[in-house]
Amino acid sequence: MSHLLQRLRTATQRLSTRDPQMAKMLAAHGKWLGKHVLQQTAGLGRATSVCGLHTSPVFCRTLDVKSDDYQYIHKSKVPSMHFQKSLLRLPIPELDKTCDRYLRSQKAILSDEEYQRTEQAVAQFRSGPGPALQYQLKNQDKANKHTSYISGPWFDMYLSDRAPLVLNYNPFLALSPEERPGYADPLIRATNTLVASLRIMRTLRDNVLEPVVYHLNPAKSDTPLFRKVTGWTPSAISAYAAYAFKAFPLDMSQFGNLFNSTRIPEIGKDRLRCDPKARHMLITKNGHFYIFDVFDRDGNILSPEHVYACVSYIYNDPTPPPQHSIAIFSTENRDTWAKCRAELVEAGNEGVLNALDTAAFNIVFDKEEVGMDPYKMYHTFLHGDGDNRWFDKSFSLIFTADGQLALNFEHAWGDGVAVMSYFNEMTKELANRPHIHPDTKPASIDASQYVKRLEFTLTPSLEAAIDKARQHYKANTSALHVNVLDSSIFGKNFCKKHKISPDAVMQLGFQAAYYLQNGHVAATYESCSTAAFKHGRTETVRPATLETTAFVKAIAQAQPPSNSELKKMLMECSKVHGNLTKEAAMGQGFDRHLFGLRKLAEAQGSPLPELFTDPSYAKINHIIISTSTLPSAAIMFGGFAPVVRDGFGVGYQIKDDSLGIVLSSYPPPRDGAGFLECAEKAYKLIHDVLSTS
Repeated sequence: MSHLLQRLRTATQRLSTRDPQMAKMLAAHGKWLGKHVLQQTAGLGRATSVCGLHTSPVFCRTLDVKSDDYQYIHKSKVPSMHFQKSLLRLPIPELDKTCDRYLRSQKAILSDEEYQRTEQAVAQFRSGPGPALQYQLKNQDKANKHTSYISGPWFDMYLSDRAPLVLNYNPFLALSPEERPGYADPLIRATNTLVASLRIMRTLRDNVLEPVVYHLNPAKSDTPLFRKVTGWTPSAISAYAAYAFKAFPLDMSQFGNLFNSTRIPEIGKDRLRCDPKARHMLITKNGHFYIFDVFDRDGNILSPEHVYACVSYIYNDPTPPPQHSIAIFSTENRDTWAKCRAELVEAGNEGVLNALDTAAFNIVFDKEEVGMDPYKMYHTFLHGDGDNRWFDKSFSLIFTADGQLALNFEHAWGDGVAVMSYFNEMTKELANRPHIHPDTKPASIDASQYVKRLEFTLTPSLEAAIDKARQHYKANTSALHVNVLDSSIFGKNFCKKHKISPDAVMQLGFQAAYYLQNGHVAATYESCSTAAFKHGRTETVRPATLETTAFVKAIAQAQPPSNSELKKMLMECSKVHGNLTKEAAMGQGFDRHLFGLRKLAEAQGSPLPELFTDPSYAKINHIIISTSTLPSAAIMFGGFAPVVRDGFGVGYQIKDDSLGIVLSSYPPPRDGAGFLECAEKAYKLIHDVLSTS
């Protein structure tokens, strides 16, 4: 204990310098942060099972619904937001390093002529407006120590975009199927998911959800001693106490918008609204919206049987779909939707819109049966029936008629840390502690007295706008195609055996596939969280590098190099990719830095520096290959649409002995099936090179 206290004193002393040594320690472990946490964040809560597979109520103890055992998933000794005040601040990279990183990334995708022009633009930026903008950015950052330099502009970027949320922003994550007999029934699964979510919500509301922490060595730091010491340490320095254990708290500022939150459409720029005191739940079915209270007046979660009765009432409601459902408005252009919302309010619908906005979250009962068909799942969970969704909510849980489940979430309010923490806690609760079982009876209540179906007053112009929105929605969603690769060529175990990064290999496969299909390299995006810093959002990893370009050109030759030479190239690709991931996780990428500088330049109203008007800047930010990994074993698969019309949306996962890709595209111009054929060819070649060299 004494040596740990000494480390704590040392960490505390470093606080006065704010704090280069701690930053260096964080950077030293950035590879693992980037690889394991910042793309794959898990909550630290511990669920206690009441009973295993349920057969009869006599095998479970009587549940006291007012007890902490029901109201909370756990009660952390360390408050949820304990580390927030003392998290390290997101660094602003050195201008010269950003310029160098930018040029190196550009060289991988540009022609020699394009690159020469870009070199000149960067040189002019370094010696011209760049240093002044950097000075302003640093001064602005110093004046706003409560946040990060990227947080405000990043929120503005999301909220100012007028494109529809569906296909452009909202992704989905599909849970693995429920295997226990009877529990896959959509009514039972939905109620259990709702109860689990409410328990997580109450735990968060009362600040007793265990903070999200990445433990470099869990055996030494994910311990009662760690919680005792860090909980005892004042919040102003508590993160430093965690660093002394080589444990890294992650930013939890986004958790405030996880529940009771929605995105409100407004002309020019949307806003986020959150009402943490709201007590009701939203369920969408057949184009109708239903609400009912899930908390009592004292803030306690109502009993599972009461919730079950209300959900059952909605699930079995035979009311046919409305001729005009306002749900379709949440799929529209944001300015168009803002005008329609203003007209809805004018027509007397402000109260019902308020009920939608402030609900805990949204559960959707979808009429589709998707089985295990990945194509049906993809279309159902990503966009589905626009008349039976509400894409503005922070997140929606979508249940198909055969009990499959996915989470679809709005992206402006937050990134992976909050979503994945909730996701992982929720799946643990469902696995270990379901509260509704196949033989459970709903509470003996008149649910019609607790459930309210929302009614809207529509004008003829609103009905016409709904009809037009449906036409837009059908045209947009019908153009999207999906292709799937599920291969046992290799997996993580194979990569580890050959001491190569699994993520680097997956990304190299995308580079090779695109080059083999198109004969050139394209701008590529991989997201990496910067949640190790206060109000960190994301940074971009640029997987298209000089090393990957050299490799894909080599394998495309009529006479490729020997396997031993290709293996050397593979290992170099992996090394560079690992360094890029580490830099991104430590806030040392170039994308967010240049974004912040550009926003400052735009605010001044003067002509933009040539770096930002150079066609190559537009080219590197026209993301052809947008990728995101699926980090949890509880996720069956997930997806999102391409971010540009001529691009690919690549959701991927590499398991112990297999790999999978779910690819979205808009043909023409893109051929998703051809891309995956080339990817499979590339992965086979990589397997053979590593196996035989």
